[in-house]
Amino acid sequence: MTVLLQEKKRQLESAMAQYGKEDICLAFSGGVDSSLLLKAASDAARENGTKVYAVTFDSRLHPSCDLEIASRVAKELGGIHEVIMVDELEQEEIRHNPVNRCYLCKRHLFQGLRDFAVQRGVRIILDGTNEDDLHVYRPGIQALKELEIISPLAELHMTKAEVKELAAEYGISVASRPSTPCMATRIPYDTDIDYGVLERIAEGEARLRAQIDGNVRLRLHGDIVRIEVDGNAFLRVLEIKDEIIRGLKELGFLYITLDLEGFRSGSMDLKIEK
Repeated sequence: MTVLLQEKKRQLESAMAQYGKEDICLAFSGGVDSSLLLKAASDAARENGTKVYAVTFDSRLHPSCDLEIASRVAKELGGIHEVIMVDELEQEEIRHNPVNRCYLCKRHLFQGLRDFAVQRGVRIILDGTNEDDLHVYRPGIQALKELEIISPLAELHMTKAEVKELAAEYGISVASRPSTPCMATRIPYDTDIDYGVLERIAEGEARLRAQIDGNVRLRLHGDIVRIEVDGNAFLRVLEIKDEIIRGLKELGFLYITLDLEGFRSGSMDLKIEK
């Protein structure tokens, strides 16, 4: 661990020691960012005799495995796991998938989390936004600011790579887990969100992940489904291409392509002025 990361670790533990003097609510997906925060927050809460509510959104816009993993990791790390049921498509403006969809979703979700916190007398609400998130198209961050959500990793300028390294240092089981962002990121903006389509995409990704290590995304453009994987997985895709094609066509996808740029977060955001 570098001297810089050691200092960030010290600062994170110090910040959590302060927050942990009272009860905390944490937006908890079970991913590496929120799991690192839960570890630090739970350690502080044990010292102070306070509570940490690890709150997961049960949303159809996220893979179903997220809830199962979040439940397991919360038990490992010691948080009080709570689940809030949400249906983002109840809001018509979200259903049409505008370019500010992430803002609308975050506002909807975190208002629900704030209501949950108020009911329990909790003032401090945390989320796992990290430094890297501040340098890409993330309109949802504005919603977090408006609702006064605290993002300790971003405040400490901790990058995703540093989060993963520190999570591994703590022995957190999901330290190397790939990100699983909102399923709406698989379709172009201004395309109506359809749960049935997203379920087919999720199933296709699940099949690919069973055979391919690392990041996997299916991005849908009309009749074309674009496969994004890490560059070192290209040969594996070609080795099993017939099986991939057969499986995806069984799910109703017509044209199957491999994106030669490989996986990159936010590839649907290329035409957006940031």
